[in-house]
Amino acid sequence: MSTDPDLPLIDVPRLDLHADPVGLTAALVDVPSVSGEEKALADVVEAALRREPHLEVVRSGEAVLARTALGRERRVLLAGHLDTVPIADNVPSHRDGDLLYGCGTSDMKAGVAVMAHLTAVLTEPAHDVTLVLYDCEEIDASRNGLGRIERDLREWLDADLAILGEPTSGLVEGGCQGTMRVVVDLHGRRAHSARSWLGENAIHAAAPVLARLAAYEPRQVDIDGCVYREGLQAVRVEGGVAGNVVPDAAAVTVNFRFAPDRSLPDAEAHVRSVLEGFEVRVTDAAPGALPGLSAPAAAEFVAASGATPVAKYGWTDVSRFSALGIPAVNFGPGDPNLAHTRDEHVDVRNITAGATTLRGYLD
Repeated sequence: MSTDPDLPLIDVPRLDLHADPVGLTAALVDVPSVSGEEKALADVVEAALRREPHLEVVRSGEAVLARTALGRERRVLLAGHLDTVPIADNVPSHRDGDLLYGCGTSDMKAGVAVMAHLTAVLTEPAHDVTLVLYDCEEIDASRNGLGRIERDLREWLDADLAILGEPTSGLVEGGCQGTMRVVVDLHGRRAHSARSWLGENAIHAAAPVLARLAAYEPRQVDIDGCVYREGLQAVRVEGGVAGNVVPDAAAVTVNFRFAPDRSLPDAEAHVRSVLEGFEVRVTDAAPGALPGLSAPAAAEFVAASGATPVAKYGWTDVSRFSALGIPAVNFGPGDPNLAHTRDEHVDVRNITAGATTLRGYLD
């Protein structure tokens, strides 16, 4: 039972991984697992996986890993995060027709349920399977459980294809965009606003920066049939001292979402070229991931899905797998537009369809 006074009191169930993935999704949602507080859920998931004799299971912090060792030609890694954003009065779960409501239903306990279910019930899969259910994805990248697993259990991440259960509405989303944040620092000279001619307004100096960004024409690039559209946007403007002071400092924060054919140095060089003449400093960056859909294991999965793959707009942990040389795709039953919302929900028909698709590939 949950003992955190800020969380609802909910009995922790004995998970049945052989149950229908729809019911399993609800059971996972009913165990609160806000980032950094995944222990209760990791415990019941670990216990359930250890009841499967065909699986080797290890624990890493609040992450749970399981795998088969059947000597198959290929290995497929199924990955999903156990954590959610803070609960918004939406636990426990509840059902309304074909919609299952609750924190994490879409992002991404429905995907976790499908993957854990298939790992348990497929005792003789066509490919060896590794299941990686990890912690702290929704917070600072430095705490992401995949980083710890890469350091401590690197061999557990070896695979011919990684499938990440992020919400995609059942589509196969190839790779992901890279992201970079920079700050443009602007300087002036402070003065009394009644004698403004004695100063130089640093906020006014932001006008040409914003004009360049407003006029920016984003690039579109086709990679493996996935079209990525880039974007360069001002996301924060800071400045000001007081209501009667000409400010001597201001800053514009800019976010660049770039196609995965650019490296981080390429992305930085592009941003600096657009903002040439201004003082620019990089504050955060993460590389994108190429779709890798031409890899045999990935091509087979796309064929099994029966759908045309599309580009992933946004950054996901497929980037971490891509950096390890592992082709990776996003595929989950949740709707990304519902992630992190108060009325987060998933259509249970998408859970069933996702399980059918993934089973057709693995079985």
